[in-house]
Amino acid sequence: MNAMAPGTNPRDLLTPAALHILLSVATEARHGYGIKHAVEARTEGALSLGPGTLYEAIHRMANDGWLEEVEGGGRRRVYRITSLGLGVLDDELRRLDEIVSFARGAALLPEPRVRTT
Repeated sequence: MNAMAPGTNPRDLLTPAALHILLSVATEARHGYGIKHAVEARTEGALSLGPGTLYEAIHRMANDGWLEEVEGGGRRRVYRITSLGLGVLDDELRRLDEIVSFARGAALLPEPRVRTT
């Protein structure tokens, strides 16, 4: 889609916070606190978003048209990803996939382990 192609310029790369916020709202709308908890759960606490980082990123992504506020959150603002945001997320995930594929092809990164449960 190449919606604001992250990666075409180093300044365009998504931050880890932005990437995880987009991932958190890609499948369901969430309020800020829900986004924070989804990110912390997915990263097993490796990425913890403080309120300043979280809400500044949400505000910036909403202004850029990547997120939109939805009705029905009561006192909390609830956000969902837009089609533009999905395009940005898709572009970034493809860019990261290319990097991982290159690293695996160059034997710099082992194949992922298969988890057994």
